[in-house]
Amino acid sequence: MKAKIYCDGASRGNPGDAGIGCLIILDNKKIEISEYIGKTTNNVAEYTALIRGLEEALKERAEEIEIISDSELLVRQINGIYKVKNKKLIPLYERVKELLNKFKKYQIFHVYRENNFIADSLAKEASCKQQK
Repeated sequence: MKAKIYCDGASRGNPGDAGIGCLIILDNKKIEISEYIGKTTNNVAEYTALIRGLEEALKERAEEIEIISDSELLVRQINGIYKVKNKKLIPLYERVKELLNKFKKYQIFHVYRENNFIADSLAKEASCKQQK
């Protein structure tokens, strides 16, 4: 089964209250994830959103995955164009690579924010849901 993940992270401040958003499409099933993740940077939120989306796709038994993100940094790091130098991102990058290896095939694409509006709004909404 092939899945498509639209993922995004948002941080109100950098660092600040952060949230993740994912829209996962598997056949005719749609899963939306919108979660507050605490105070962190936007890039950590982007990686966390991707990890959460990949974990959910694996739970749903997806074998192939197409990932859509509006984070150029994330996409270029996953595709090996940019090196991951930030110490906070290295373990997240390694986790993503570990998860991607569980799929038969994967592709990751960068799109502009307006083409990722559902995940963007889920992430922004979650960043406002500060847990007490």
